[in-house]
Amino acid sequence: MKDYIIRAATDSGSIRAFAAVTTNTVNQAQIYHQTSAVATAALGRLLTVGSMMGATLKGDGDIITLQTNGDGPIGRMIVVADNKSNVKGCVGNPNVELPLNSAGKLDVGGAVGKEGFLTVIIDLGLKEPYIGKIPLVSGEIGDDMTKYFAVSEQIPSAVGLGVLVDTDLSVKAAGGFIIQVMPGASEAEISTLEKNIAEFSSVTSLLDDGKTIEEILEIVLAGIDYHVTDKLDTQYYCNCSREKVEKTLITIGPDEIRDIIETDGHAQLECHFCNSKFDFSREDLEALLKELEG
Repeated sequence: MKDYIIRAATDSGSIRAFAAVTTNTVNQAQIYHQTSAVATAALGRLLTVGSMMGATLKGDGDIITLQTNGDGPIGRMIVVADNKSNVKGCVGNPNVELPLNSAGKLDVGGAVGKEGFLTVIIDLGLKEPYIGKIPLVSGEIGDDMTKYFAVSEQIPSAVGLGVLVDTDLSVKAAGGFIIQVMPGASEAEISTLEKNIAEFSSVTSLLDDGKTIEEILEIVLAGIDYHVTDKLDTQYYCNCSREKVEKTLITIGPDEIRDIIETDGHAQLECHFCNSKFDFSREDLEALLKELEG
């Protein structure tokens, strides 16, 4: 079954919601990066929220980048999504291992760290991209994204994310939601939503109980009339190519390329998102150098 995102809203538009099934997406990331259980959970959460944020982009070529850089052993994580919710990601230390946290769950917060920053870059093809940067709240990703929406976009939000990792490190289930309160929401709607969030267990536990993302959304929005407005596919997709890697190689400049030719005689560049390798022979490098030198 394909991964997908549903968009929902109240009739007045006072509350909008996104909910995503990302099991295949996160499993593909685990296969590419051979992540440990806690690294799979951490990267999977960021991939899930990235896919939903990609669904908010309007134009072809629009890109959103999420980056966490905390003091935990996992290092930096990067997720990139486009307007079709194609998403990809990478993690600094995919092999990090930590004991379970005090709740007996994978310690995502300990892996990411509580000191550091969450950065969101939205590139709409304008002169300058929008950049929002906040200190990490807990490193659990959901809490951090909730604060980002409140501080940087000034939208009161609730973000729930979950990744259920099996004993063989494959992904049993992954998904999440973003609920946003827009101007015009009634006191009754806000009060009901706050009560639901306060009583909500966790996305991971509900996924473990076999709940679908639709059922999870019903729990979060219980007592609030809403309707699903759209459903779209999401997937792990890396659009790297030899041509793009070649452009990156050119940016290092003629002196560096000349040094590679003289020292190694060839170059191999690897994509951080899918581990594809691109080889450039001495002849390839000499042709690039000639092109650079006009």
